Amino acid sequence: MKRGGKDSDAERVRLLIRAGEGLTVEFKERYTPRIDEDLAAFSNGRGGTLLLGVRDDGAVAGERLTNELKARINDLARNCKPSISVVVAQVGKVIAVEVPEGTEKPYSCGRGYYRRLDGNTQKMSHDELRTMFAGNEAMPFEEKTVKGFTFDHVSKARVRAFAKEAGISLGRTPVPDFLRSLKVANEKHVKNAGILFFAEDVYEHIHHAETTLLAFKGTDRLHIYDRRDVRDDLLTQFNEVVIFLQKHLNVRSEIRGVDRHDIFEIPLEALREALVNALMHRDYSIRGTQVSVEVYDDRVEIVNPGGLPKGLSKDDFGRISVRRNELIADLFFRLHKVERVGSGIKRMRQEMVRAGLRKPEFEVDAFFRAVFQRPEGFTVPDVGRTTQKTAQKTAQKIIDLISREPEITRQRLAEAIGITDSGVKYQLRQLQEKGLIRRVGPDKGGHWEVIE
Repeated sequence: MKRGGKDSDAERVRLLIRAGEGLTVEFKERYTPRIDEDLAAFSNGRGGTLLLGVRDDGAVAGERLTNELKARINDLARNCKPSISVVVAQVGKVIAVEVPEGTEKPYSCGRGYYRRLDGNTQKMSHDELRTMFAGNEAMPFEEKTVKGFTFDHVSKARVRAFAKEAGISLGRTPVPDFLRSLKVANEKHVKNAGILFFAEDVYEHIHHAETTLLAFKGTDRLHIYDRRDVRDDLLTQFNEVVIFLQKHLNVRSEIRGVDRHDIFEIPLEALREALVNALMHRDYSIRGTQVSVEVYDDRVEIVNPGGLPKGLSKDDFGRISVRRNELIADLFFRLHKVERVGSGIKRMRQEMVRAGLRKPEFEVDAFFRAVFQRPEGFTVPDVGRTTQKTAQKTAQKIIDLISREPEITRQRLAEAIGITDSGVKYQLRQLQEKGLIRRVGPDKGGHWEVIE
């Protein structure tokens, strides 16, 4: 808490509280000697801030820093092995304990070794400790930056969209301060994790940060009837994949009470889990590769480059949770795309079994592949023609609405047609690429034109 005086420190603490607990932030309503677990966990990870006097829900209960309490906290830090240097300060009604990332990992306290995982401090087993630090890099890809990238290249719209979905109130917080609170930027630079989520043009700066979407006719890779290359931020990539899967999977409807529920042939919850795992765990340092989502007549495959993280064996897979990209995983956690515990593989299996389907298969080499078998009873003879016909109807509805109301917004289109905002965005882009519509003027204040 040394950046810009008491007012600056107070604003930063308020922002951390609004953003909530995560990889680098922990709330404690009161001081207890067990905070040494959090100190060790932060040192073993990316560093972090422990806020004493804040409840789990972000409500400020208050805690007063006395000389005696400050000495206790410093003693706890020094008694960790190796010892940890912390900065302790009273900031308004809250005590802030700043813990730097350790340079002599791993660190332990009296009760063992700890780590941060999805906003929790968890004790590590011997196997987890061995695995976590076997592949410990001096500077992982997500911590590096792209030469020439500045805060001016950050999209305020992407920042606002992230904050909205994460339930974070930005207020008048400057974008650089918000990115620093998420640990995806420092005083001068935006880290690659921040670029992947918030750059105005992600592809311009990290060319291989893309997801390829493919739909094949048959059970091999010979006949592609639908393809998209999504070269956008990771949240947009996630949303576009979900739309693509909804487009190409068979669905039936059930009436429960007065509501209609769509049931997809493969549970979307399982596919979303596999997708977020692919985006979190891919090895972004391998250039010339991408995440791929492939829909065949008999299966769906979600593939990411990198295989298992270094130090994680096939025997450990599904039993030990290791994050190749901790910052990226933390951002997905804040977006509520990840459960608080590392149970992704288990959840995928449970969702498939609950639906009466075969458990997903996982293949590991230089790539990691999750394979979901499509049930035979759900398959229709000509899924390509069916999905194409549905898409054509949606596109025609958009054209008709634009013809009647040129200044119509994406939100209004989504409400009128009954699809998501991301789905409208995808359809508008397709119509523009086909030369059927064009945008005149800026996003705000402009209007659409139908090209005759």
